[in-house]
Amino acid sequence: MFKSSAFLVITAALAVGVPARAAIPAAPEGLVYAPATVAPMSVTVRERLLPQEAVLLRRLIREGRAMIIDGQPVFGIKDSGGDKFLPGKIASGLAYLIVQTPASDPARAEYLQGFRTLSRLTLDDTNDTWGIYYYLTALEQLHAAGLLDQAVDADVLARLKTKLDWRGFVTADLKLIDLPNNYFGVAFSIAQGRHRLVWEDDAAAKALLKRMLDHYRTYSDFGFADELEGGGRFDRYSVLLMGEIAQRHIEAGLEPSPEVLKWLRASAELLLVRLNAQGDGFEYGRSIGVYGETAFVEVLSAAAFYNVLTPAETDAAYSFSAVVAQRYMDVWVDGATGSINMWDKGRRTDTYRGKHRILGENLSIGRQLLYTSALWERIGYGGKTPMTDLTRWRQTQPTLTTTWFAKGQKGRGPYDRALITRRDGDRVFGLPLINGGFSQHMNTPYFPLPFAPGIIEGAADATFPQLIARFTLDDGTVLQPLAWYKDITVTPGQTPQVRYRQDEMDRMGQPAPQADARMQAETTYRFATGRIIRRDRFTPAAPLDIRALNIEFAAFSDQARLHREGKGWRVTYGSGAVKSIALRGFDHCEVAPVDDPVYRAPTQGFKTRLRCSRAAFRMAAATDVEWSIDYK
Repeated sequence: MFKSSAFLVITAALAVGVPARAAIPAAPEGLVYAPATVAPMSVTVRERLLPQEAVLLRRLIREGRAMIIDGQPVFGIKDSGGDKFLPGKIASGLAYLIVQTPASDPARAEYLQGFRTLSRLTLDDTNDTWGIYYYLTALEQLHAAGLLDQAVDADVLARLKTKLDWRGFVTADLKLIDLPNNYFGVAFSIAQGRHRLVWEDDAAAKALLKRMLDHYRTYSDFGFADELEGGGRFDRYSVLLMGEIAQRHIEAGLEPSPEVLKWLRASAELLLVRLNAQGDGFEYGRSIGVYGETAFVEVLSAAAFYNVLTPAETDAAYSFSAVVAQRYMDVWVDGATGSINMWDKGRRTDTYRGKHRILGENLSIGRQLLYTSALWERIGYGGKTPMTDLTRWRQTQPTLTTTWFAKGQKGRGPYDRALITRRDGDRVFGLPLINGGFSQHMNTPYFPLPFAPGIIEGAADATFPQLIARFTLDDGTVLQPLAWYKDITVTPGQTPQVRYRQDEMDRMGQPAPQADARMQAETTYRFATGRIIRRDRFTPAAPLDIRALNIEFAAFSDQARLHREGKGWRVTYGSGAVKSIALRGFDHCEVAPVDDPVYRAPTQGFKTRLRCSRAAFRMAAATDVEWSIDYK
């Protein structure tokens, strides 16, 4: 009935007993992980992560639909409470516990009975896309361990064979149904899983892989996935997707093509310059925070497995993976609740990952760390203490890199898409010049800003004008310089510069970006030591009546003092990484502490909010707006 798979090897690497739950300390501010303070990744997974997941899953077995975590019902009023992947995540989490618990341990029988009970309980619940993939991997693990018949009743398994299918979100001609293009990877993974379970042949998996790689070739010359069929959204998913595809090749025992390995190397290179001793991950776009950290681990472990990294890079990648695992338990798991916290105590994440998904987020991140830890063990790093000092590693990286995603050609329109990475000592800034596209173009994590932890960050699903000028016209139209970048030019040197222009502004108010040619923008960034300067020149195609010009800066620094500086304004901060910000082009500014749920980043809330404005004026010629930030 079943084909053998790599899951037997992977789960064998983790087939150990689950020890008593370890204490979970709170992380101090400014936590830096020196090599001597970081446990081997496999030790963190075995001694801290697995016990934490075991507690949650045992509660789930006992409490079923009545389970509540940190005040949040796990299932909600209807089936999965809005987490459309939850049944698959539950199956995956329990399968890991089952195969990692010795047969002599009474807990194994408890977990097997729990799987039988919960697989029936959630059989009619919503379980889409990723949930299907998770469920299939769980069934494979159980079969590889010879435990499938004990874990799943025959009638339930028969229904799962019908339900766990990629065809529910992909048309017969291989088009996704209302989903971004990273879901081609999910469909491919599901088709591969069904093939390994001998539920279908491998024709669909091959076709879906071809469709996905054709998308890469069509919409990027550089091996990064555009989620928007040429629209220009290149974010964490664009970098992660090739790592996920490589991981699925590993599961299936397939050899990637040279082209896939080339693209995997490109993703790895973008991440290697970002490795750091704090465990910080991806700096911009949606679903970052803890997922921005584990994305590094998924891509780099696959790159190491397929030998597209040098030995030194592999050591550094493993060291960072160990830091991410330890940081997860130190920072993201709340010791008071025993659960991941992405939503409270000053934190904010996308509505997509709302707190209604609390159990699923525990199991999803847990699974990522479990399978990547097992892969690092296969590579030869099991039980190894990190060997790379990541603070020193960062000092060896380039001070300026440009990662091209796409250039205006091949029917994609005239727009450039790129990520400029600037390293200034220990600080690394990422400047994304991309299009957030449908539902995201207006949100701060997709703004063309040099994002860096603790200095400039966005707030998920928030639209306040974070360091980006916002024009409100007399007719009520709101324009911002987003989405439509052309002629990106990067000039290296002691003070690197980035320049680009926009022949249209982005008109706010619609889910998708709207090009508005009534105003154009030319933007220049200059990166000096300890300082970033941005200057915009806005030019109307014809005179415009401006009702208001606004900008904000939400900062983690506090003890703010505002004063006039010539024709501009300056705010100095008494504490925090940002020392000061100066602005020109506004006739009024005010700064105050902020305690508002909108003004929260993935890991913490902003402490102060600067708001500047210019009153109504007639824009008959070019108008300049400038700001500069000094940082420690």
